[in-house]
Amino acid sequence: MILALPMQDFVGKAIIFSAPSGSGKTTIVKHLLGQNENLGFSISACTRDKRGRNEENGKDYYFLTPEEFHTKIDADEFLEWEQVYEGAFYGTLKSEIIRNWQQGKHVIFDVDVKGGLALKKAFGDRALSVFVKVPSESEIETRLRARGTETEDSISRRLFKLHFELGFQDQFDVVLINDVLSQTLFDAQTLFSDFVARKVDPSQQNTEATAWMQEAGL
Repeated sequence: MILALPMQDFVGKAIIFSAPSGSGKTTIVKHLLGQNENLGFSISACTRDKRGRNEENGKDYYFLTPEEFHTKIDADEFLEWEQVYEGAFYGTLKSEIIRNWQQGKHVIFDVDVKGGLALKKAFGDRALSVFVKVPSESEIETRLRARGTETEDSISRRLFKLHFELGFQDQFDVVLINDVLSQTLFDAQTLFSDFVARKVDPSQQNTEATAWMQEAGL
């Protein structure tokens, strides 16, 4: 079943899913995109290599060289960006929010914890930030190994980062525990539907993103 809302008096919102690697946020995001016509994906930019043959440029990520990424930084094209690991840059392009909102779609983000908090601060009341976690660290390690795309070194780095990121969960609007997937997907849909139904007056917003959103007519 595809769920949609009418376009009348559309005010674009942002729903942000963040989590340590392996927590299942991408599965949740893809489910919501498949169930809601009024939801569009913000494609992140990054400098890392593709994982296997499954990732597509312009669909999963915009794969950039470090030089291209820094050119966009200098041109102020990012709403937020960071160096996640040495030499690995990720960022949210302002053009992705504009693209989705101009199509009459709320925008959904699949970002790491630091990026999620930056987006939450930027959008203010027009955003819902969700921290996804699994019941145990051992489950995270099992999921990372099941991907078949991670080296021992990358797994070690991600588990180290996990401890750091868990310390920020209370700064998100909602903590969603991904234990039984079917229940998690149901809860995520409820969160999204309730958030979209909540009225927000964009004229009363004063956030880091306000100036460029007004210039873009958003």
